[in-house]
Amino acid sequence: MPRANRHALPGLVWHITHRCHRREFLLKFVRDRNNYLHWLYQARKRYGLCLLNYMITSNHVHLLILDRGNDVIARSMQLAAGRTAQQYNQRKARQRAFWEDRYHATAIQTDSHLHSCMAYIDLNMVRAGVVNHPENWGHSGYNEIQQPPKRYRLIDQSTLATLCAVSNTQALQNTHRNWIQDALGDRTMRRAHWTESIAVGSERFAQDVKTRLGLSATHREVVQAEDSYALREPHNAYMGHFGHEMAPLRTENTRIWDLNAGASNA
Repeated sequence: MPRANRHALPGLVWHITHRCHRREFLLKFVRDRNNYLHWLYQARKRYGLCLLNYMITSNHVHLLILDRGNDVIARSMQLAAGRTAQQYNQRKARQRAFWEDRYHATAIQTDSHLHSCMAYIDLNMVRAGVVNHPENWGHSGYNEIQQPPKRYRLIDQSTLATLCAVSNTQALQNTHRNWIQDALGDRTMRRAHWTESIAVGSERFAQDVKTRLGLSATHREVVQAEDSYALREPHNAYMGHFGHEMAPLRTENTRIWDLNAGASNA
């Protein structure tokens, strides 16, 4: 299977997806999901990572990131993924790979496509049947957007508000809630183009990304995807079987509460 793309173009918003090796539930425990978020916070401090949304499940992650150049995304992913894997393997005396190859990156046009991608990320665990509403899944950006913490913020709400064409944080929260409410009626639908493409947006946007990346026309076609256009990844590299990961994301494979001791902190 072809390796996943990790293209980068400064100024674009990228939907990053990264899954655990062989779809194993290596992020099943709360402490490991917390570790991943900790290293994302460190990436924000060290490299200036501009995170717009996130979802950490028990076997894969979704991140929405504004590319500000200087290899910030690549360095941030290396830090978060590398340190999370290192800590897990040390704790478990494990030597196998933690992640399934490299992460995948899809450029998202900053208009209604960005709003839809936000909702797609937020509803990940709702589609999997683990929770009924994204507010019930703690390791996601939904609650941080709705109730920003005083410390250790991951999401750049000011930048997100600007990209979403709203005036302030309160307006962002209201608009965000409306997106989720509208999307909840379509919770079972998986939109493959958000995770299996190089770019999603208007036809002009997809063609522009293709040109800027200097991609060959061979197997790199711009195709219509519902009400959008997608720059297609050849042979569905990396994400061809991503949808099959949703069904096993059940409560027994996911710790959604914190415990002071016991299996949740194994």
